[in-house]
Amino acid sequence: MSERYDDGMAVRRAVLGDDHVDRAEAAKTDFDAPFQALITEAAWGTVWASGGISRRERSMLTLALLAATGNFEEIPMHIRATARTGASKRDVQEALQHVAIYAGVPRANHALKLARQTYAEMEAAKDE
Repeated sequence: MSERYDDGMAVRRAVLGDDHVDRAEAAKTDFDAPFQALITEAAWGTVWASGGISRRERSMLTLALLAATGNFEEIPMHIRATARTGASKRDVQEALQHVAIYAGVPRANHALKLARQTYAEMEAAKDE
């Protein structure tokens, strides 16, 4: 693999956690391996690895973009990542308020519901 892939895998693990990445890697097949390599290099090794903005800011942008474009299935994963990126619950609230104004209340509302559920799951996991 390339240096960008290696950098991307390191950032991916730092943001999403080893458990998540290990599960994703174990589920990878020959069919989706090229796609996984692409997102590891491009998303994690280029965009997330850039020092242009902080991981906290990048986390907020990612959540807002996922909500604004209706890509709700990845919101819980990125809410969980906030524990490692430094984006607070207040940061997420602020980002999703922007979504409501600029991309639509229904999308922001659904993203808030997912965030609320995910934060509750995270809290419950701490108590176990």
